[in-house]
Amino acid sequence: MDDEERYIEQIDTAYSYKLAKRMEEFKTNPVLGFRTAGSEAEFQTGEMLLQEMKEIGLMQVHRDRIAVDAWEFKKAVMQFTDRDGRQMEFQLGAYQTDFQTDGFQEFSVVYAGKGTAGDYENLDVKGKLVLADINQRDEWWINFPVYQAHVKGAAALLAVQEGGYGEIHSTALNAQDIAGPADAPAFSISQADGAVLKKALRESENGEIRVRFDASSRVRKNQHSYNIIGQITGKEPDSMVLLSAHYDSYFSGFQDDNCAVALMLGIARALVRSGYQPRKTLVFCAMAAEEWGISNSKYDWSAGAYQQVFSVHPDWPGRVIADFNFELPAHAHSRKDGIRGVYEYSTFLKKFIEGIQVDPAAYPDGIEVLCPIETWSDDFSIAISGIPSMVNDFAAGSFMETHYHSQFDNEDYYQEPVFAFHHELYGRLVMAFDRLAVPPLDFGPLFRAMERTLNLDISQFPDRLRRLLGRAEQESARLYRRVETLNEEYRRAVLAGQEEECLRLRLESGHLGEALLHLFQKEQEYFVRLDWHDSVLFPQEGARHNLMYLEQAGESLRQGKPEKTLESLYEIDNNRYAFQFEEEVFRYFTDYIFHQPAERLAWGYGRIRRHANLFELVQGIRNRIRSGETDFSAELETIEQVRDSQRECFREDLEYMARAVEKMVSAMEQL
Repeated sequence: MDDEERYIEQIDTAYSYKLAKRMEEFKTNPVLGFRTAGSEAEFQTGEMLLQEMKEIGLMQVHRDRIAVDAWEFKKAVMQFTDRDGRQMEFQLGAYQTDFQTDGFQEFSVVYAGKGTAGDYENLDVKGKLVLADINQRDEWWINFPVYQAHVKGAAALLAVQEGGYGEIHSTALNAQDIAGPADAPAFSISQADGAVLKKALRESENGEIRVRFDASSRVRKNQHSYNIIGQITGKEPDSMVLLSAHYDSYFSGFQDDNCAVALMLGIARALVRSGYQPRKTLVFCAMAAEEWGISNSKYDWSAGAYQQVFSVHPDWPGRVIADFNFELPAHAHSRKDGIRGVYEYSTFLKKFIEGIQVDPAAYPDGIEVLCPIETWSDDFSIAISGIPSMVNDFAAGSFMETHYHSQFDNEDYYQEPVFAFHHELYGRLVMAFDRLAVPPLDFGPLFRAMERTLNLDISQFPDRLRRLLGRAEQESARLYRRVETLNEEYRRAVLAGQEEECLRLRLESGHLGEALLHLFQKEQEYFVRLDWHDSVLFPQEGARHNLMYLEQAGESLRQGKPEKTLESLYEIDNNRYAFQFEEEVFRYFTDYIFHQPAERLAWGYGRIRRHANLFELVQGIRNRIRSGETDFSAELETIEQVRDSQRECFREDLEYMARAVEKMVSAMEQL
């Protein structure tokens, strides 16, 4: 029996399932759950996981202290008596904001449609609770209507999920990161309870009703929490493989992320019990503050992971050859499983999964490798530090729209075959990386993906960048052939127990491995950017995207189709918010991208470099449409000016890309 067979024999999903359920014992809200950043419940859960790591047999188990803004949500209970005298009580969810009533207080409630600027015309909301419908997936994020209510003087906004999230049932509550200031309070109310209030509001004489509200939601800035660490020490202690999952949650968080922590420790337990002796040190990190952890930042999630690799252990990049991050791993999000990773590991991963037998009860259509990584989970923070990362793909299916971040994320949607397959798959993948002499970084897929996004025709850019990309692909292929040869020799030596040969190969390949990880770190710095909706893109893609829509906008206006022009302007940067919210709100959530220190912007710092502010243009076109005017010459001139500016941005971005690729090529040629 080989190492993999002994490991698989020790997998115990019953243990992992029970551990996931045990994590639910710790909560700040006795009815709804919640185990949030910096809360007592998060601390208690961390202490339980610390003891569990020790009992499993992990070594050097300890806490790593991280800096967070803390949020504790204890209750949000509303009492309402309808016109027939029926008394009702509603449980509300909350967002990471400050609101303390110190017992039941009376409030007026008003309805503000979707909570946009137009919905407040002739509506007095000062000191009142504002009920508004929201669809965060298809329309706008929670922070915009919340801050709009705050600007109007509301006591708090009550968000009814109109779609996009929590679609499983009319009683579903939802929680997302607030991405805004703590003094603009918000709560979540279910569709069913919201419907009761809306009916009463329609029947009221003045469009208001009275309720009693008892809430305790508190943000405390500049606090701390703990990431919980344990390890299986390897023969090569300076080389590490990291496994990670977060232990904070909304509601009970069964899939997100109890099962992920349980999967990570289930793998650790099976490795220890199987007697596996790793070459590299295997590090298991239960991370705090993934769901939220920084107040008033667009990038307010993944705080624990970001702190771990940028503040607590900046020495990990260059030593950790891979991070396996886990999210929602006990439910099949589609018929095909996916490993979502950085471009540079896609070649290795695709070859690895060729030898994997996928349980058809879990994934009837098999498994695939996906790129690039996304910002939804901790692997993004870890990757941009210089640690190549991957995560089980979890965002493809309907679960994210129906159950995710609601009280319906519970064991009713547990799928044991999926959980068992992930124990086997990622345990085997850990062992595969453990038997490598050199990180299997192939930069070819990165450069090919980059070339697909360039569309050099519209830039009239010289062929220099294309030639550089060709050289980069050639050098990547040459280096990866060398990496594969070394790794295959090392793997054979490991399996044959030839320690002297293993040592010789490590010494021979040590510089190459260090250089490849350094190149990966530089590539993350050079090429990873974000758009205004947190999607990952290459540096020139933002300006290219804007140019395409500006060309469409100008052509539509020249054809006398201002409504079509607005449709195009809606797609540029974050200007969709210029359509629905006041300029103060629009500017607030634009400016704080550029005028906050790095520690507040965390993993998003410097990844949006420019902004095309079209607020006045949008408002001008809309006003002319309303007044029946047909002369849009001034607006057309503005569009052309913005287009010319974006063309210059695009040209500068392409020149920057050429310089960065040239640096990569030069570095690879030296290896």
